[in-house]
Amino acid sequence: MRLSQQLILFMLAAAVLPLSAVGFWLLNRSEAELSARLEHEQRAVAEAAAEGAAAQLMSAIDGLSTSAALFDWGGIAPDELRGGLTLLAAQSELIAAVSLVDPKRKMPLPTVAGGERHPAYDGVTPLSTAFDFPALGLRGQKGQAAVGPAVMLGSSPALPVAVQVSANEKDSAFIVAFIGLDAVQARLVARASPTAGELQLVDGEGRVVAGTAARARLQPLAATRATDRVARATVPEQLGLTVVVSLPDAVAMAPVRALRQSVLVGIGVTLAFLVTVGLLFTRRLNRRLGQVGGAAEAYARGELSTRLQVGGQDELAELADTFNRMGTELEAARGRLLKWNDELKVKVDEALADLRSAQGQLIEAQKLAALGQLGAGVAHEINNPLCGILGNAQLMMLDRTESDADFDLLKKIEESAKRCRDITQNLLRFSQSSARADRRPVDLNAVLRSCLAFEQPRFDEGQVTVRPALAEAPMQVWADPELISQVISQLASNARTAMIKSPVRTLDVVTRAEGAEVWLEVTDSGRGIPEGNLARVFEPFFTTKDVWSNIGLGLSVAYRIVTEHEGRIEVTSTAGQGARFAVRLPRYDPTRHQAPSTATSKDFAAGGQGVGITR
Repeated sequence: MRLSQQLILFMLAAAVLPLSAVGFWLLNRSEAELSARLEHEQRAVAEAAAEGAAAQLMSAIDGLSTSAALFDWGGIAPDELRGGLTLLAAQSELIAAVSLVDPKRKMPLPTVAGGERHPAYDGVTPLSTAFDFPALGLRGQKGQAAVGPAVMLGSSPALPVAVQVSANEKDSAFIVAFIGLDAVQARLVARASPTAGELQLVDGEGRVVAGTAARARLQPLAATRATDRVARATVPEQLGLTVVVSLPDAVAMAPVRALRQSVLVGIGVTLAFLVTVGLLFTRRLNRRLGQVGGAAEAYARGELSTRLQVGGQDELAELADTFNRMGTELEAARGRLLKWNDELKVKVDEALADLRSAQGQLIEAQKLAALGQLGAGVAHEINNPLCGILGNAQLMMLDRTESDADFDLLKKIEESAKRCRDITQNLLRFSQSSARADRRPVDLNAVLRSCLAFEQPRFDEGQVTVRPALAEAPMQVWADPELISQVISQLASNARTAMIKSPVRTLDVVTRAEGAEVWLEVTDSGRGIPEGNLARVFEPFFTTKDVWSNIGLGLSVAYRIVTEHEGRIEVTSTAGQGARFAVRLPRYDPTRHQAPSTATSKDFAAGGQGVGITR
């Protein structure tokens, strides 16, 4: 079992379990005390409500019986009878109506309502039918009263009360009154409390005559549930009424349940807190132990630079310090060995790099020298007989008119000889070295204007629209103007050839300065260069042109010239969307470049003088 699990179990056994036991013991004790207190409170409320109801009802009954015994109802005149009944109705505000029941009187007897502040009397319910008078048991005692079963008087229940007003056992007369129960119900409502429950006043038949709950009047009291808490108290004075107090167990025990929930939540929070603290502590301890173990494994793998960062003042911190000291000593020893190896490796790498560089330079020099010697030799050997062929053909053409049959053949011989001459000139140009360059401060815009003017007839012949966008300020570069003009001519010739079959033939020429460099961009609207050929466009003798222009040395010559001028030439193209050649040349810096003391015939003025280009 891991350390974290052991610690959590220990906290559960040492803290949570005793706390839970004490909490549940307190809950059970609180529940018992609350039950006893609720039972006592319900009983007290029921008894108080029964006594209050009895006091209200008996006050009205006693007043009625006392006043009724004072009259001689046997020989009273009709007007006096109504006045006496009115006096009886005024004895209590609980009386809704009062009437005389006398078997000796043959005429109808009046019924008098209580009045404005008395319970309402519907004027329909006869008081004489409220009792079975022979069964009342009121015999021989004037002023005796009896209470009958409750009846509905309109929308409110009422108790019928009969008071004997004659001592004649055979022909007894009775004063009968309806006593309303609204005031009794109002008192029950005022006496009720949420902790005691509902108060209901029921008669001997189990019907509800008044109460705090919204129940139908004179309906049987619903059976209470087994979980309800019920207390009963009989209303004194033999009124046949009982006060029932009922409270659902869920409401009665709500405080205990809330307390139980609070205890459970508290136990849960405590448990979660202890578990969280234990996990954090064990996690920290495990992390520190893992750091020590990881450092030991790192040392075993040879990673001696590993250092432990274990805080604290305990044994783990001391062990970490020991590991760090050991790692420092081992790393220092290995560092000395690695240093010796590195020094030796650096020396060997430097020697190999020098050898590779020298070998590469030698191979490149040999290649260029071979190409130069080949070009110079071929050009020299071809030029001598070529001059003879070209000269003789031209002399023969002078002796003939254009209508002569041999004139066209001689013209073709001349053109072929000139083509061979161009090839030899390209070979000679490629074989020229940078040592022959005559560099000086040159305005690139002036060279460009002169070259474009020279190439304009060829542009017109190929229906090419040239759109120059030259910088306003002079673009001074440190270069040989004749060689730079060759670069421009080669780029123009390459663009012109690429646009032969294009429906739109435009050539954009842009110059601008960026930092220490001057840019020359030549963009055509030709057929473009396939992606696979972009890396080979500057190779000698590589060409993809459909028509003959040279032997594939134009861009190679331009690349060599730009490179010898410490510049760069780049190409970007998308097949079918033209190509863009960008030439970057270093700007003229007087502190770095030293101009020649005297000008030569190759000088270019800022205004743009002509450039001699051999064709």
